[in-house]
Amino acid sequence: MATIGVCEDQQSIRTIVARAVRGAGHEVITAHDGREAVQRFSPDHAVDVIVMDIGLPDADGRDVVQALKSAGQHAPVLFLTALDAPHEHLAGFATGADDYVTKPFDLKVLLARLDVLVRRAPAGGASAPGLRLDPLTHSIRTGSGEVRLSPTEYRMLAAITARPGEVVRRRSVVAAAWPDGAIVTDNTVDSFIRRLRSKLESIDSPTRIETVRGVGFTTTQKAD
Repeated sequence: MATIGVCEDQQSIRTIVARAVRGAGHEVITAHDGREAVQRFSPDHAVDVIVMDIGLPDADGRDVVQALKSAGQHAPVLFLTALDAPHEHLAGFATGADDYVTKPFDLKVLLARLDVLVRRAPAGGASAPGLRLDPLTHSIRTGSGEVRLSPTEYRMLAAITARPGEVVRRRSVVAAAWPDGAIVTDNTVDSFIRRLRSKLESIDSPTRIETVRGVGFTTTQKAD
């Protein structure tokens, strides 16, 4: 038995999925929007797999997943959405999806895919201490303050802080922050990184972004 987190704004779909998951022997925690998902699927809760709708009323589900991963929640994620274009699939995988199912869907197929994710050992990981990403407002908070980010800045920062201490390659950061096929130069990426560093410094963030020349970016923690 596993605990499945289901975030879906349509009550009818949420009820059907939750009932099917319980019928398969699992426990279910439900959420109807991004705010509730951030609260109920946080690393403090024992969620084994997350089912996430993308078109939530208050946030993009992909941004919600990035916020959860940055906070240290590394449960596998299945996006359940009506967005079926190839570039939407690619964007979902770039922002943390382990699987992607489009609506309308077959419940038996959905449950089979969830079983695969349940068996997959979650990638244990740390979080970015003292830094909180808010997918509803695209802002970041520390104990010293809050600052708003552009959607691109938010997705870049989330991609890097979701894997604290690891080196995240430039192409992974670009894939998470820009649409598939966008032409993004190194100068553009570096300009956004400078802006992020400035904003992190403005709220005295303990998390810093370091450039690994020729590879990508990593996070370090400011010394006390």
